[in-house]
Amino acid sequence: MKEIDVRIMAVDGSYLNHRLRGRIEETHISWVILSKDYAFKIKKPLKLDFLDFSTLGLRKKNCEKELDLNRRFSSIYLAVLPIRFVNKKWVIGESPKGPVSEYCVQMKKMQVSKRLDNMFHLQKVKAKSIKSLAMQIASFHHKAMKTFNRFEIQKHREIFNEISTIIPTVKEHIDTHHANIVLKAIRWSDRFLKHYGDRIQTRITNGFQRDVHGDLHCGNIFLYSKPVLFDCIEFNDQFRQIDVLYELAFLCMDFERFHQKHLSQAFLQAYGQYFSAFQVNEDYTLFIYFKSLRANIRAKVHALQFEQTENQKEAALQLSEVQKYLELMNSYINQVPL
Repeated sequence: MKEIDVRIMAVDGSYLNHRLRGRIEETHISWVILSKDYAFKIKKPLKLDFLDFSTLGLRKKNCEKELDLNRRFSSIYLAVLPIRFVNKKWVIGESPKGPVSEYCVQMKKMQVSKRLDNMFHLQKVKAKSIKSLAMQIASFHHKAMKTFNRFEIQKHREIFNEISTIIPTVKEHIDTHHANIVLKAIRWSDRFLKHYGDRIQTRITNGFQRDVHGDLHCGNIFLYSKPVLFDCIEFNDQFRQIDVLYELAFLCMDFERFHQKHLSQAFLQAYGQYFSAFQVNEDYTLFIYFKSLRANIRAKVHALQFEQTENQKEAALQLSEVQKYLELMNSYINQVPL
């Protein structure tokens, strides 16, 4: 589907003969239509270095995989539904007429105000809730399947160093100083991986690499009395089969992005009561590296969203996020001189 079709469907489309009258939330790889009771997630027809949604068949396959993977820890995932264009109207769900134009993942609609990033903006996040979240994630990690993909230094270098692709955007739209942070980070990461590669492999051998969520940041958690995790990575197994410390690093980096380091510390302390992810002192240094890599990836995501949008206000917001994440990445790098 094209963006214009999704926007028309959000307003005038139907599900079970009821008009959607929804609104759209957009990421760099999907559109989500929020109706009264449900969320319908549609994958953009994209082919990027790390995913391929370029055909209807691939989008259906990834919808089905998303459903299965997220059901490991969330009850809000309901079904994969077809979308058809029938009698000049977009229809979600089974219909006796017309070929399937698209597929979507159907979820129960959650309160947007309960999403963790929004709760931070509203200053409504309490340490008690964060400890409950830590217990839930520790339980999931403890049960998650162990994976034993070997550490390959070149592959890890490429993951970190892909941030070089945003240098032209940063130079043109922010400044040279922040572009130089990117160059500094790449040199530092290369040295770090060479120095700590053996420890990363030892953790894999010891079972700390697991099939987890892969994208566990504040925007993918609803903080109810029992937290709701959602939107794990389905499109690339290697992004999801990671060291549990790398998973924790994303969330803790996000807490620190919101200037809530005390909550990051409370989270790790509560998590550690249920699952011991830190084994030796070197692991704390690895954790800092993983936080820098997570800030790196968020900077890239916001740079991509900046390039995709034509809205000037949205573009300015995305550039601001790029700058903040680059500065956060730099702060982690400065904690581990090499």
